[in-house]
Order: sequence, then C-alpha cells, then structure tokens
Amino acid sequence: MRQLALDITAPPAPTFDNFVVGRNAEAIVHLRAALAGGGERFVYLWGESGCGRTHLLKAAAASGVTYVACEANSRFDDDAPLLAADDVECLGADAQVALFNRYNMLREHGGGLIASASVPPVQLKLRADLLTRLGWGLVVQVHALTDDEKAQALAQHAKARGFTLSSEVIAYLLTHAPRDMGALFATLEALDRHSLETKRAVTVPLVRDLLSI
Repeated sequence: MRQLALDITAPPAPTFDNFVVGRNAEAIVHLRAALAGGGERFVYLWGESGCGRTHLLKAAAASGVTYVACEANSRFDDDAPLLAADDVECLGADAQVALFNRYNMLREHGGGLIASASVPPVQLKLRADLLTRLGWGLVVQVHALTDDEKAQALAQHAKARGFTLSSEVIAYLLTHAPRDMGALFATLEALDRHSLETKRAVTVPLVRDLLSI
C-alpha cells in the first residue's frame, strides 16, 4: 500500500508523447521545429501554473536541450546549443545578466532558447534588455486544460490500460486528486494496480481508499 502512495508522487518523465495537447498544438509544433533546427530557434512559452509549461521544457530536455529550473542565482554557463530556461521570472539580478549574455551567445552561434514564465515578456519584472531579447522570438501562450479536456484524457488513458473509468470516478479524481495531468495519470495508474491487487472494481470508494493511503 505504501508503494502505491509513492507511485502517485512520481509521475512518468515528461515527453511530447505523454503531453495532453488540448489547445496547445501550436506550442508543440513550434517546439518540435526548434529542436529539429527547421523553425524559430527562440521560443517563449507563458501560462498559468499547472498549464504544462514545465512539462514541455522537460520534454525538450529529453531531446538534448539543457534544462534549467530558474532560481535567483541560476547560472547559464553550459555550452549546449539549445537551452530551456523555466520560470525566468525567478531570476535575480546577476542571473538576469547571465541569461542575457547566454542569449546573445546562442543567437551569435546559431543556438536556440526555449524560455517560460507565468506571464508574457512585457509583464515580467526583469531588466529591460533581457525582456527585449525574450520577446524577439515566438511568444506562445500555453493554455491549461479545461475540466472536460482532463476528463476526456483520463477516460482515454484508462481505456488504453484496459479498463473503463466512470464519469463518477473521473469527477471524484478531478475534485480530490492533484490536478496537473502528470499527477492525475500517475494516480490513475496506481488506481489500476490497486484494483488488480485487491480484485475490486474501479469505483469511487476504491479511489477514496487509495487517496487516503
């Protein structure tokens, strides 16, 4: 039982294939093009917490991009040709200078940058020259999934695993489980295993039992 609880806290590694696209097909197209070297090499993604920005940047990292979860004192001294800088609004003064310099080096040498934040570049409280650079490339909003889109994704994921998820179970998951899709999918997979181990149907009481572990 304890292992099931641990499984819920460890969603699968983010990839483009396990990203639930919703209204974000444009973002996927531009990221794949940037990684392939055939599109805009500088992409800025923005959207509210939980919309999938970090998933997309980590998915890019799985394709050879250097991923940096930005903090006040982040460094950008890696010489990889592609950089993913997540949550750039967290950068302190020196780190902003470092990203500005790294941006210029990437542009000069044919590299690329995928940056993200919760707001568009013009709303960031960062130094003006860095804001200008971040706004030069493509600026794409990442839209959070609606509850209907999450419900559809959960039903499809359950079907792929060989069982049916009722509307009551889906509604309970969306109300009581962590709401980002990585955690929801991990919960669903743990629920499937729990159902098989206990030989119980996937019902709201079973979900309630699992989430109380």
